[in-house]
Amino acid sequence: MKRIFRNLGILVVLAAFVFAVYSQVTKDKIAISRDGVRIAYSVYGKGEPALVFVHGWCGSRGVWYKQIPYFAKKYKVIALDLAGHGKSGSQRKVYTQEAFGEDVAAVVKAEKENKIILIGHSMSGTVILQANRLIKDKTRGLVAIDTLENFERFPVSRETAEEYLGPLRKDFVKNSGSFMAGMFTKNADPKLIKQVIANVSRSNPQIAISTIECYFDTPVIPLLADVNVPLWCLNADLWPSFPEINSKYLKSYHLRVMPGLGHFLMVEDPDGFNNQLEDIISRINA
Repeated sequence: MKRIFRNLGILVVLAAFVFAVYSQVTKDKIAISRDGVRIAYSVYGKGEPALVFVHGWCGSRGVWYKQIPYFAKKYKVIALDLAGHGKSGSQRKVYTQEAFGEDVAAVVKAEKENKIILIGHSMSGTVILQANRLIKDKTRGLVAIDTLENFERFPVSRETAEEYLGPLRKDFVKNSGSFMAGMFTKNADPKLIKQVIANVSRSNPQIAISTIECYFDTPVIPLLADVNVPLWCLNADLWPSFPEINSKYLKSYHLRVMPGLGHFLMVEDPDGFNNQLEDIISRINA
């Protein structure tokens, strides 16, 4: 089963990371998503364009704890918890990628931002594409972190999806933990791996499974029709990316790879990651 997902590269886009506390204390703000769910978010710094950071599966805005203080020196930084995650509401019945896109759009509208760059890790590569459809007049660029390796991979067949969903339904804690461990290189910090697995185990299984089901069912290629700004993928090389395929669908697609890292490159090598992301932002702004 693990071999199937490793070959497909799907594990790359199922991030699960959350840090409970961010060292800089800030007051939570609330936006209301289209379906009425309360979306918690934080704002730091000043400057345009505003950078909107979106976490991945079973995560929270805390995953960006090494990026927030760095980029808030120059830009307005917005970090949010998607519905069902972190401090946001969890009364949603089905956790679709489209609804997550509404969460992001609600936060941007609440902040009255007109120039933004959307930055999404893992699963949220698709989420920021969904959000872009709703607020593309405000979007200046899209940055997908270790995701969107191959636009043609999604939607995933039901048979393949069940190879992952079945074990999660049977024993969420045990089987999600083993898959998370597979997202790191052999040289990764054991403490970091342990933290990721521990955080995933505390997630709501019903929400997590609904999120993955909907994610597997979401095609990427139709979302590209609304992309009229640069789309950058900043990926690790634990799994392959396919720029020759992606470039066929989007002329504004760009790929940059950070070798030797796993799926959580923003915390595995925060200094290197921040330098790469800063350069990408500068190119988008040019």
